[in-house]
Amino acid sequence: MGGKPCIRGMRVTVGMIVEAISAGRTIEQLLADFPYLEEPDIREALAFAASLVQSREIRLAS
Repeated sequence: MGGKPCIRGMRVTVGMIVEAISAGRTIEQLLADFPYLEEPDIREALAFAASLVQSREIRLAS
């Protein structure tokens, strides 16, 4: 994915999630679109994006 941050090594980027949420998609709709994702994946993607714009360092779950 060109070095973009991805969710759990899948081909779903944080940017895809943030863009979908900003376009009005709900978490439930995203889970239907990407059945291999879980709700915590989406919440972690949003937290990661928020930390980037706030210039904070965060630890990712391993």
